[in-house]
Formats: sequence, structure tokens, C-alpha cells
Amino acid sequence: MQYTKLNNLLGWLCFLIATTTFILTLEPSVSFWDCGEFISCAYRLQVSHQPGYPLFAMLGKVFSLLSMGDNTKVPFYTNSMAAIASGATVMFLFWTITALAKKLLVGREKDFGNAQTTVIMGAGLVGALAFTFTDTFWFSAVETIVFALSILCIAVVFWAILKWDAHADEPGADKWLVFIAYVMGLSIGIHLLNLLTIPAIALVYYFRRYKNATAWSAFLAFLTGIVILGFVQYGIRGYTIKFAAFFDLYFVNSLGMGFGSGAIVFFLLLIGVIVFGIVYSIRKNKPVLNLAFLCIAFIYLGYGSFAYIPIRATANTNLNNSHPDNAFTLYGYLNRIQYGENPLLYGQYFDAQVTDQVEGSTIYQKGEKKYEVAGKTLSYKYDHNTILPRMYSTDPGDQGFYRGWGQIPEGQAPTFADNMKWMFSWQIYQMYFRYFLWNYAGRYSDVDGQQSTESIDGNWTTGIFDSGKHLPQNVTSNPSYTPLYGIPLILGLIGLVYHVERRKRDALVVVLLWFFTGLAVVFYVNQPSVQPRERDYSYVGSFYAFAIWIGLSVIALTDGIRKKVDVKKAAYIATAVCLLIAPVLMAKQEWRGHDRSTKMTAHDMAYNYLISCPPNAILFTYGDNDTYSLWYDQEVEGIRPDVRIVNLSLFSGAWYIRQMQRPMNASAPLPITMPYNKYKDGVRDVIYYSDGGIKGAVELKEIFDFITSDDKSMQGQSQGGEYVNYLPTKDFKLTINADDVIKNKVISPAQKAQLADTLEWKYTSNYITKDDLAVIDILAHNNWKRPICFATTVGTNNLMGLQQYLYKEGFTYRLLPLKADTANHDQLSKVNADVMYDNVMNKFKFGKFKTARYLDPESTGMFYPVLTTTFLDLATTLYNNGQNDKALKVLHKFDNELPDDLYPFIDLAGRKMYLAQMAYNLGDNKLGNKMAVNIDKYLMDQFGYFYHLLQSDAQRVPLRDVQIGMQVLNHLVENTEKAHQIDLHNKLNAQLQDYSKKFAPLMGAGQ
Repeated sequence: MQYTKLNNLLGWLCFLIATTTFILTLEPSVSFWDCGEFISCAYRLQVSHQPGYPLFAMLGKVFSLLSMGDNTKVPFYTNSMAAIASGATVMFLFWTITALAKKLLVGREKDFGNAQTTVIMGAGLVGALAFTFTDTFWFSAVETIVFALSILCIAVVFWAILKWDAHADEPGADKWLVFIAYVMGLSIGIHLLNLLTIPAIALVYYFRRYKNATAWSAFLAFLTGIVILGFVQYGIRGYTIKFAAFFDLYFVNSLGMGFGSGAIVFFLLLIGVIVFGIVYSIRKNKPVLNLAFLCIAFIYLGYGSFAYIPIRATANTNLNNSHPDNAFTLYGYLNRIQYGENPLLYGQYFDAQVTDQVEGSTIYQKGEKKYEVAGKTLSYKYDHNTILPRMYSTDPGDQGFYRGWGQIPEGQAPTFADNMKWMFSWQIYQMYFRYFLWNYAGRYSDVDGQQSTESIDGNWTTGIFDSGKHLPQNVTSNPSYTPLYGIPLILGLIGLVYHVERRKRDALVVVLLWFFTGLAVVFYVNQPSVQPRERDYSYVGSFYAFAIWIGLSVIALTDGIRKKVDVKKAAYIATAVCLLIAPVLMAKQEWRGHDRSTKMTAHDMAYNYLISCPPNAILFTYGDNDTYSLWYDQEVEGIRPDVRIVNLSLFSGAWYIRQMQRPMNASAPLPITMPYNKYKDGVRDVIYYSDGGIKGAVELKEIFDFITSDDKSMQGQSQGGEYVNYLPTKDFKLTINADDVIKNKVISPAQKAQLADTLEWKYTSNYITKDDLAVIDILAHNNWKRPICFATTVGTNNLMGLQQYLYKEGFTYRLLPLKADTANHDQLSKVNADVMYDNVMNKFKFGKFKTARYLDPESTGMFYPVLTTTFLDLATTLYNNGQNDKALKVLHKFDNELPDDLYPFIDLAGRKMYLAQMAYNLGDNKLGNKMAVNIDKYLMDQFGYFYHLLQSDAQRVPLRDVQIGMQVLNHLVENTEKAHQIDLHNKLNAQLQDYSKKFAPLMGAGQ
């Protein structure tokens, strides 16, 4: 068969295999993290979080239409977009590998003869299919996330530069460069990772155009690539909008024209300059200049997708992050200004003290008719600085982690050596190479493992020596345990060495691609400390580059084998063996840990939050996973549109408070009384506490009026002489109008005797931020008209000290005007029993927890414990209230709906132990024994591993886990004895005595 035809057919075969794999393992509904927001924004063409993903949203909208009106199918089709894009990535990787393989064999036709095509195609198949089944790439391929399309853009532009390289001497070949520029522009509307291919592309161009390359000139070409990258990233992407903003400022504030007029004039001038440059270069016969202007034009053409952002922001969509409807806000939105900047080349150590602050540029915001000054940017000077600051965060939590990781004693200043140790051991090894090895060596588990290089949690493993480590079964039997025996890694290293030896220039280009999409990202992002989640998806481009060398290893092995057999047989043997030990092995090992086809947890957990709320409730959430999937349930499926979801981490933005003052879906505006000019940016960003000597609690409305007053007599003076609001007391109270409470059916008739006259509490912070101010406004003026709920996953810092008046009704705490229950030692375990019983028993959904073939870390580590605690608190309250029948039904519901053998951490064994104890107390010994046996099985599995560690490496024994486990086992012994379960009691007691002796050195050390 003709080479080109075979190459095309096998490329499409790779696409078919990869896409089929991803469709079969696709998550059928919304996933955790950003996916809920992305699907919602795609479906209703809304504005997602910074820096915006407009092209991704528009493509997602197209795929969502395939649902044909069945909104529950929308996520399946948007997830399919990621699957198809990922399949296309594999296809382009195949063609990239065959192009590089073909160049490797140039001039060696006699060595390989007729087998040359076989070995090239074999290389393409092995490398492309190996990448198909890598952990990180597969994870993003089955959910609605930007990284699937982002890596496709990388694959397309790298394949395109090789196409240009193959045809560079032909007329019109530079069309490939213009095509690359257009894809670059488009990719900005998906994710910025694609721009990191520019240095590698520049080197390909240099090596092809300049025959007499030297090391120095190649280095200059590399630097040119860096300059082009900076020009596109900062010049085209960033400063274009900044210049447009200042044009708009002049036209609006100086010329009195409407918002956007100056930006339109600027863009018309920009288009005119580009058109003039193209025409000039044609007339003056300047091909290089012409190519440069054409590339700039097509980058801007692709980048034009960002017009979507201000257009949709102006439409006031429900989800409208930052409300970027003008050039200044859009500039801040694109550059993620609200997240701050991490120092790169010079900056402070984490223990540095601020010595001075310097005002920078003016911050403008859109007013009623003109742009207004919202303040100045501030930069700080510190007393302890360094070049390449890596340990720089002054956050107390980060400081503690730095000291713990680097073993820096409290009070001792970090040194440059500590700084470099942190960079290499945590940022580079723990947060890059650990991820890299997940994909090509193997992985213990998908538990978050950022905080330890020694723990098996989230660590890499080849699996070769695991049989001697006495690993617990909850690791080895888990779908995320995926030992690859290091084989893909070895193949890639063989391919790398072979590539360097045979084609140094091509190998250098791939090395640059690997470096800039991997370690360069590590250096640029400069992560301060532990992240909210594992960040392996950020480096998928470098894993893609390494897969090229896995493919090229087929040629290296063929070269070696042909010394023993003829080259044709060698090609077939090398291809077959590499297919078996790389893609086939990886597919077999990774499939279970990526098959999300039976999982519904994100959708159903979001449903449970919403269904826990009374009608017209205000629901305060905080994190991504208790917000984004709720947005999806509301915005796409229309579940509980009456509930107003308020994300407290966004509530500090004036734009978000303003949005909450408008209707949304079936929800009325929030009872926020402040006019915009009282909370806009630069106004009341923070209000500090200053003891006013006030005795007793003060009415919340009075406090609110005081801290929002513009009357200087009710303000204090700052050190700079400015009049500012301050908080004079932390003792708050809310007087209860019983008529309002009864009329709005806040409590049941049975609870009337518990109705309080006032709610009194102590505010728990030394300052009020804008989100706190808005919540105080709501509390002061709601008058019990709308139920106020907090997600149970909201941190106690965000509850403002209201814990004694918060009652669980499912996945939410509801604020109820009941007398404080001071006898309850755990205020957050209080339950509004009747309401919660109905929610949990009759309304909740359980995400196929019991039957799903795979559950991700958020399902197991976050929501399974939340569900367990929900059942435990409900059953305990019912039992204490004498409602034994209901309590037992709750226990059986837990047993029927949730898996027995799921223990993401040992603390959960304690919660389940209390469930077993309650079963015994309620007389259901069968259920109690079932739970006890299950807990014991888990404990014995863990204890066996802990005892092995104690004998081999005592420093690695998790002392806290041993102590908790022994306490749980001791309670099980006591509970089974009280329940007269003699056989089980004797078995558990024998185990307790055995491990009490084995762990005696540890237990003594822990006392």
C-alpha cells in the first residue's frame, strides 16, 4: 500500500481506538471541579472564571445541542467533545511520530529496505496508543474540561510545523506557518498552554531555513522564539486590551462619548495598521515582513473569539464572573489580576516583613457615565529577599509547610539553600516528576499525595518491588493502583537516547517541547505550597512530548534486533513487543481507574445540596465542588431554580454582590440593601475591629448601619488621616419577631416552645471583608422571609460564629431562631430531625456509590465521609429523641445505599464504628456484626501494613492512624461484649491484645 495512504489510514485507526476508549469510559453526567461551571457556561453561553475560555464555551454549546432538548444528556455530549478532541490528539501524535521517524531513517534505506514503512508505522502506533492510555491524558478526555482541547491545539501546531518542514522548499509552504498562527490565536480562547510550543517551532524554522547552523546561532534562534512567545502572550493577548482600555478612557472621560467607543476606534486603527503592513510588504516584495504581518493578522483573527466575553457579560448572564463588560475589567479578567502575582526572578522569603508599600498604576472601574478611580495598585518592599524566590508565601499555613518540608526550625530564617531545596524537592520533583512517573512508571493511588515523598498516598511506583512491602488491600485492590513496571518509561528513554544519537536537531526540538510544557510551567507558575488538588493536568503537553520517544523506541529496538534476524522480522517483532508492553499493558492497568461510565456522584451530591434547602432558600457555599456542580444542576437541568446559590469565595467581589441584587432563574433578588456605591471596588474592602467599649450585644441592624455609614462622626481615622468605618463590637444580636417566624413557617408547630427571643453570638474575626458585610446585610434585613442555609462543607471561619443556631437538614445547615443548645458539645452535629429524615430517606440520591466501577478522590475522600457523617448525625439525634424505629431505618438506608469497603482515611472507621454501636443499641445485632466485621477487616489490613513499616522503617509509621485504629478496635471489643456477640467479641479482643503488644513501642511514644 502507498506510504501516504497507509499513514493516513493508521492515523485514523488511532483516532477510532482512542475515541472509542474515551466514549466507553465517559462520565455520563457532570464531573467535579470546573466541569460544572464549564458545562453551564457552554449551555447558556455564560462567562466562566478568569482568564475566560470563549472558544471552548462556543464549541461546548454546539455539542450541547446534540442532546435534542434532553438537558440531562447535555453533559454526555459536552464530555464527548473532550473525548473526540482527545482522539484527534492521538491521531495527530501518530502523524507527528511517523514524520519524525521518517526523518530518522533518511539515508538508511539500505539498512531497512522494504521494512522501513513497517517500522515507521509501528513507531507511530506504539507512541500514539501509549499516550492514549496515560493517566493524566485519559482523565481529561472523559469530562468537560479545557485541557482536552488544549492538548489538541498543541498536537495540531506541532504536526503542522513538521508538515511545513517537509514541504518548506515548495511554493506556498508558508501557508502552514499562517495556519499555525491561526490555531495559536484560537487556542488562546481555550487555554494558554499552546503558546509554549513557540520556542520549539522557532527552532524547527531555524534549522530548516539556515543550513549552516551553529550552536550560537541556534541559541539566538531559541531566544527569538522566547521573544515571540512573550510578544504573543503579553503584547497581543495582554497589551492589546490594555491599550484599548486607555483609548476608551480618553474617549469616555475626555470626549464624553459612550463606553466602548474608544476601544472600537483602537481596534479599527489596529486593523488598519495590519492591513497597511500586509499591503506594504506585498508592494515592496518583502516576503518575511509579509509572513510576519499575516501571522499577526491570523493570531488576532483567532483571538477574536474573546469578543464573546464582553458581549455576553453585557447580556447579564446568570454566571458572569467579574462582569467584564468594559476594556478595563476585561484586561484584569484576562490577566487574572484578582489572583495576584507570584514573584519569579526576585522577591521575598516567607519570613520577610513588609518595610514599605509603593503605589503603582491607577485602577479604573466603570461608573454610571465615566470611568472612576477605584484606587492604586500596591506593591510591597520586604526586608528578606532573594533571587529565584520559591519559598515566598507569607500565609501562615504555607509558612508552616515550608518549615516542615525543609526541616527549618521555628525562628530560623530560610537560606538560599533552603529555597533551592524546596524548588527541586517539592516544586520540581513532587509537583512535576511525581506526575510524570504516574504516567510512565505507575501509581499507588489517586489519593492526594502532595505533602509527602515517603507516603504511598498519591505516590508513583513501578510495582516491581511492591510484593515485599505488604501493601494493604485497600491499595492493591483499588482501581487507581496502576503499576506499569516502568516499561513505558524505559521505552521512552531508549527512544530519547536513540533520537539524540541519530538526529540531534530533531531531538532538541522535542526536548524543548517537553521542557516548555513541563518544567517551564513549574518555574513560571511558582506554586506557593499545597494546592487544592493535584495539578498533573497542567503538564500534559510534556507527557505528550515524551510519548514521541516511546514511539521512536520501536526503531531503536528494530535496529538492535535486526542484527539477529532479517530487518522485516525485526520490525514486526519490535512493533508487536512494544505494542504489548506499552499500550496494551497501559490499557489493561489503567482502564479500571478511568472508567467513569457508571458514576453519578457529582450530579447527585449537587442535587442533595439543593434538595436539602427549603423553598426560596439562600444557600451559602464556598469551594469549587460544593458550587460548580450545583450551578450545573440549576442552570442546565433546572433543578431547584428557586434556591439562590451564593459562593462566599466570590462574594468579596463587588460585581458578584451586585449580581446577587438581581433576580436569577426563579429566585428573587437577595435582601441586600446597600447601594452599589457603598461596596464598589475600593470602598469598604475591609473594615477592622476596634473595641468601642460597648457593653452587651448590639442589634445587628445597628451594627450594619454603623459600619456602612458615610457620616464622619460614626467613622474613625486611619494612620494616613482618612476617615474609615470600623467595627466597634463583636457581640452581635438579632431580635426575633415571633410573628415573622410563624408567618414564614420557619419552624414547625412542635418547635414553638424552643423559639428564642433573640439570637446572640460573638463575631469570630478581627475584620469584616466585603463578603462578610454582604452576609451581615442579608441577616439584618431578611426578617426570616427566606431560609438561610450554609453548605455543610463550608469552613467554620465562614459561619461568623453562628454555629449554635445552625441545624443540619441534610447537606446544609439552616439558620433557625431556636434557643441555643448549650449542652451539645458539637454544635455542628445538631439536627432538625423531621426535615432531615424526610430529605435523607425520601429525597436524596446517592450517585451510584454502591455500584459504580470507579469513584474519584472527590467522591471517596470528600462526599463519602460527608454522607457517612450525615447518616450518623441523623441516626444519633433520632435515637436520642427516642425515635428508635426511624433511627434503625436510617442505618439500613446507609447500609443499602453506600459501599461497605470504602475507607479513604482511618477516621472514617471511627464514624462507622459509631454506626455499628447504634445498630447494637437498637437491637439489630446482624447489622451491627456486619458493620463491625467490615471495620475489623479494614483495620487488620491497615495494621498488617503498619506493623511491617514498624519493623522495616519505623519513621514512616503513621502514629496518629495507629492510635485511632486501636481506639476503634477497642470500642468494637466493648460494643460486641455489651451486645453479647461472644464469638465476634473474642476474635476482636484477641486481635486487640495482639496488636497492643506489637504497637506497644509506638503507643508508649505517643503518650
